[in-house]
Amino acid sequence: MQIGRVKNATRVLGKSQGYMGLPLRDEMINCSVGGEGTPCMTTAWHPTPKELEALHAGAPVHVRIIGTAHPPIMVEVGEIPGE
Repeated sequence: MQIGRVKNATRVLGKSQGYMGLPLRDEMINCSVGGEGTPCMTTAWHPTPKELEALHAGAPVHVRIIGTAHPPIMVEVGEIPGE
């Protein structure tokens, strides 16, 4: 996966720690557990052509969280560019 720039990004994480830098958008969502106004961070990722082939063939998406505590996450597909 390639790091994308999420629309209306509000900051970039990780660059000062030696990582590539991850643009994200801070926003509030209506969460079924946390309720309305739950803070979250949204990032964008673009699969490579090889990864798209694997996904079309049924391969799963793996999410790797660094550390030992796993925060709640949501994984979804973004909008089609130009629509």
